[in-house]
Amino acid sequence: MPQFSVSLDKVVEKLRLEVVYTPTELKNIPIYTADVNRPGLLLTGYDEYFDPTRIQIFGNAEVGYLTTLPESERRSHIHTLFAAKPPALIVTRNLSVFDEVLEFASQYEVPVLRSTENTSSLMSALISNLSVEVAPRITRHGVFVEIYGEGILILGESGVGKSETAVELVKRGHRLIADDAVELRRVSDRTILGTAPENIRHFIELRGVGIINVARVFGSGAVKMSEKVDLVVELEPWDKTKNYSRTGLETDTTDIMGIQLPCTVIPVMPGRNLAVILEAAAINNRQKKMGYNAARELLARLGLDEDDPSLR
Repeated sequence: MPQFSVSLDKVVEKLRLEVVYTPTELKNIPIYTADVNRPGLLLTGYDEYFDPTRIQIFGNAEVGYLTTLPESERRSHIHTLFAAKPPALIVTRNLSVFDEVLEFASQYEVPVLRSTENTSSLMSALISNLSVEVAPRITRHGVFVEIYGEGILILGESGVGKSETAVELVKRGHRLIADDAVELRRVSDRTILGTAPENIRHFIELRGVGIINVARVFGSGAVKMSEKVDLVVELEPWDKTKNYSRTGLETDTTDIMGIQLPCTVIPVMPGRNLAVILEAAAINNRQKKMGYNAARELLARLGLDEDDPSLR
């Protein structure tokens, strides 16, 4: 899988950082990892597990420690940090920047930035932003909508009715995130975030009508920039020979970039209101996450064993 990056100028703009020093335009400086580092151990001389690909953070502890050192020792430690050529150094709490920092930043061409935020808040926001920007990603053909707060990824062959269903859902008060191409990013070991490629964001194609801008037609409340994927729905033409799930006792899953997500197959045929069915699927998926399964309750009331193969 290719390695993704984000230019440092986007990070600076998003987090409203002050540029103290930069050797070149920030748009030409890529960041490849969402991990960040406070180099306290490195400043004391221990560099065994130091990762120079991470953005480095100076907070009260680092600045306070360096202040207590003799000038020659402080220069040596700061030189060690910048000689590793990290992608950037951020000083938090609007703390003063040592002259040695600017000297070695210039020598090794390392940008120095500053924030008024406290260190914990800055690191949290930085990691959250980078986790999305540099996350591994794939693009799937489908439609992505938010229904009652659940991110529903609708897949299926071309012409099965994905976009038409999305428009009906938007009319019913739900929100479109992506149509035709859905960009899926693995932002953590448990979460897939879905969004639309920027060039087609908020547009949807309806056969016989053409291209419409959902935000313009239905209002800005009808669209959303991104959402995590909670349920994958596969739409397919009704196959009389296929045995579709009728109880929902078992939750099927599908693999997306190594993460197992709940999925279901919904058959399409004339007379089925797919928008209403997807609303019910979204609510049912939320209830399952909260520990409630309607099928199990019904079987318990009927005195039936849920392990009976005839119920599958």
